[in-house]
Amino acid sequence: MNGSSTIATVRTSAMRAPAAIIKPGEPFHLRCFLTKPFSSSPSSLPIDPEPPDHDLPLLLHSILSKPNWQKHPSLPKLIPSISPSHVHSLFNLNPYLLPQTALDFSYWISKKPNFMHSVYSYSALLNILVTNKFFGPADKIRLAMIKSPASADESRFVLELLKDMSKDNELHSRFKLSVRSYNFLLMSLSKFLMIDEMKSVYSEMLNDRVSPNIFTWNTMVNGYCKIGNVVEAQRYVSKIVHAGLSPDTFTYTSLILGHCRNKDVDSAFRIFRLMPTKGCRRNEVSYTNLIHGLCEAGRVDESIKLFEAMGEDFCYPTVRTYTVIICGLCEAGRKSEGIKLFQEMSEKGCEPNAHTYTVIIDTLCKENKVDEARKMLGRMLEKGLVPSVVTYNALIDGYCKHGSMEAALEVLGMMESNNCCPNDRTYNELIAGFCKKNVHKGMVFLDKMLALKLVPNLVTYNSLIHGQCKMGQLDNAFRLLEIMKENGLVPDQWTYSVLIDSLCKVDRVEEAHILFDSLKEKSLKANEVIYTALIDGYCKVGKIEDANCLIDRMINEGCLPNSCTYNALLDGLCNIKNVKEGLVMVKKMAEMGVKPTVETYTILIERMLKEGDFDHAHRTLDQQISSGCQPDVFTYTAFIHAYCGVGRLKEAEDMMVRMNKEGVFPDSVAYTLLLDAYGCLGLTHSAFHVLKRMFDAGCEPSVHTYCLLIKYLLKERGARDVSHALNMLSDAMLVNHADVWRTMEFDIALELFEKMREHGCVPNVNTYSKLIIELCRVGRILVAQKLFGHMRDQEMSPGEDVYNSLLRCFCELGMYDDATIVVELMIKSGQLPHLDSYRQLICGRYDQGDKDKAETIFGGLLHCGYNCDEVAWKILIDGLLKKGLADRCTELLSIMEKRGCRLHPNTYSMRPLHCSSFWMGSSVVQIADCIPFGMPAQNIKPGYERSKHLLRSQDSRKPYFCYPAQAVWLNRCRAPQKSMAACPEEPTAIISVRKHHAEPCWHYGYSLIKPPFQLSKRPP
Repeated sequence: MNGSSTIATVRTSAMRAPAAIIKPGEPFHLRCFLTKPFSSSPSSLPIDPEPPDHDLPLLLHSILSKPNWQKHPSLPKLIPSISPSHVHSLFNLNPYLLPQTALDFSYWISKKPNFMHSVYSYSALLNILVTNKFFGPADKIRLAMIKSPASADESRFVLELLKDMSKDNELHSRFKLSVRSYNFLLMSLSKFLMIDEMKSVYSEMLNDRVSPNIFTWNTMVNGYCKIGNVVEAQRYVSKIVHAGLSPDTFTYTSLILGHCRNKDVDSAFRIFRLMPTKGCRRNEVSYTNLIHGLCEAGRVDESIKLFEAMGEDFCYPTVRTYTVIICGLCEAGRKSEGIKLFQEMSEKGCEPNAHTYTVIIDTLCKENKVDEARKMLGRMLEKGLVPSVVTYNALIDGYCKHGSMEAALEVLGMMESNNCCPNDRTYNELIAGFCKKNVHKGMVFLDKMLALKLVPNLVTYNSLIHGQCKMGQLDNAFRLLEIMKENGLVPDQWTYSVLIDSLCKVDRVEEAHILFDSLKEKSLKANEVIYTALIDGYCKVGKIEDANCLIDRMINEGCLPNSCTYNALLDGLCNIKNVKEGLVMVKKMAEMGVKPTVETYTILIERMLKEGDFDHAHRTLDQQISSGCQPDVFTYTAFIHAYCGVGRLKEAEDMMVRMNKEGVFPDSVAYTLLLDAYGCLGLTHSAFHVLKRMFDAGCEPSVHTYCLLIKYLLKERGARDVSHALNMLSDAMLVNHADVWRTMEFDIALELFEKMREHGCVPNVNTYSKLIIELCRVGRILVAQKLFGHMRDQEMSPGEDVYNSLLRCFCELGMYDDATIVVELMIKSGQLPHLDSYRQLICGRYDQGDKDKAETIFGGLLHCGYNCDEVAWKILIDGLLKKGLADRCTELLSIMEKRGCRLHPNTYSMRPLHCSSFWMGSSVVQIADCIPFGMPAQNIKPGYERSKHLLRSQDSRKPYFCYPAQAVWLNRCRAPQKSMAACPEEPTAIISVRKHHAEPCWHYGYSLIKPPFQLSKRPP
């Protein structure tokens, strides 16, 4: 029942004159209840979830105090601003308002567009009515309030309110709940799966001597069946029978639901078949519940048969029936059938609802058809349907996985403008999307998430750790790991697999192994992904024996190697030119029941081709095809590479033709290899023709493609030059790609663009970007600047990567004024400079003695919306502290705190690698230099200038190879009083090292810090 119909009913009831039942200065307990938090509930219930503008309730009270208030000229202007929270405040702040006026106003406002009473506005009105003994109207308002909860918290609010009212014996005797009210209360609780509360209300109902009816018992059956507790539901079925009643369609339909929720579809089928024998007609809900259960059990074909048989019982599919089966088809991979059924719905007179559209939008996004999904959202809105957070999340996730972050943000904006609040999943999807390209933006959304009081979970931190690792920021990844654990989250196998893999990729295999060994202490079992990452790491550094030992250990621990594991080892063997042993290992794979993959064959073929054994490589290719494993672009590219390397261009071109026939499209590597081969033969025209083929195929040339073209243009220029010495110099210099970029001048770029146009390849944003980025990489800033200017002259907008390359190059060359200009340009265009570049720029300004400019740049950085912790890590810890600029670090930290930046407690206890400073609280103090690994403590001199003593260990233990944050244990040494008086300036705290099997990152040693200091939390 909605607000307007309830109030209308109440308004026509006979009214009594108000009679006060409270003494002056002695508030009625119900009103007190409405203005205090509840300690009985797990979390405080929101009395006024949207704190209103306090002027509006006061203004409304002033208007209602006048006769004929409905005609007041101010009301029409106020209507759009009046919300249920305003009405709640109006009634709650004015309990002596005439009940007739309160009812009239409630009815009047409920008739206005987009207004619907909340449990809070009803509760405040109920207080006025009960206080004035308007029990008839109050009963109807109470019933409307019981029906209106939109969340579990609101339902709990109603329950606690009703309990509080029942404590007044006089009121309870005159205003007790009827069986109808109890039934609706049970239904409200059942809606939010509040089963314990339902059980309590049922007991109170019996204690109140209100006799349950079949609706009561059916509601209890339905509540328990929703959570799959059929055993408890059957107890209430027994009560129906003992009361001399018969279970009806609702009862049996609930039992079908219960069995399906319990994943016992066969028992649900038995109930379904039993219904006609008990004289109970099966209805649409009975069919839909069973169809849903079959779909969830993967029995989609049976669900379709049942769907088609509904007409036999004169039942017709509802929108929910269609939605359930469409969802089942899509989840079973039969997406085209699901979409076809969606299209048939309207033709059969059943219009899809918001949930149906959500299923289709999600399906289209998973098929990478995000544009179609966006159109579907448009259709949904045109039909007046309201998308839910799930709908928006499906589309945001689709755009994020597609890499279209701007489109994802547009959907977020649409979502917020339509008053649909993002949830933790929304932000997790956005964070995961940004972390693929720019982890800084991912960290920004972590801040936004916290600002909305959303709690980051394991998925959040795993995405951020992965993003930091992808950007090569392993220190930040381990910092996030510490924060994650400090927040009570337990890293899982995925977390450690990313960290181990990232350490291996930068040749820190031994550190990866230490982290791997620590998993056992963390009660985590290494899975095949973790093992494979470490095995691959050992193979990449040529330690095949260690990799073999890991495979043996893997098998002994019951973790079976998969094809990726064997492929990593096979690649390692082939890299050390041991194809024979590699072939033996492939046989071993088969014996273990692991089928060779396309990658397995490609690794072998590549090695054979490198050794010049083309016949063996072709036989292996034939064997691959005959085994049903189709070659991919990497397999074919291996042949193209080999043929181009020996000048057999015809065979290479034939392989390109074969690829296309097989439906495998060449990538930029294949085209670039062919282009290089033509260039080596001096056929520059043919090389540009290959470039044209790339453009026509929609294949974006890589930086290597452009580098090779420039290389051959330089060679042509050298050949045209009369100076043989210059020609020889050119050939000698162009040995590798870096030499090409170091030699290239602006006119060569213009020549490249001209040649491209001659061959029908118009230079685009990517062309300019790749050239500028590579020129910046080798410090050719003047040429890069000219290209940047030329790019803008062509009305092309440089991307964030171009700006960041220029910024990094300016900083590395000490051109800080130019770097500052780039930063300003980026900020104006809404782009985020990399924090590494900011670090170089700010430290550079300090090195120049330009403190004011450094602080100005830092202040501008804080306005860009970066994550505060990441700013502290990169600028303060890895930048200033690492350079020994402790005082400057303190000053910038003070600026952050004045700007309201809130740092995680763990950030305050972090320190940089091999640094002579320690950050504690809001101050930075000098400490001893880190002890080199294995050096006894007594050989270390303190780094603190005023300390004259040698540093000694408290327990004579030698320093260990240690880890961040947890590895340092701060102990306050209580020196004798006379010593403290004699040496007031001496340090009195010592950092001792404990051995932890935690995340390896830095070497820590025994260090001195100057007191006073505070440690908010001891490391575990």
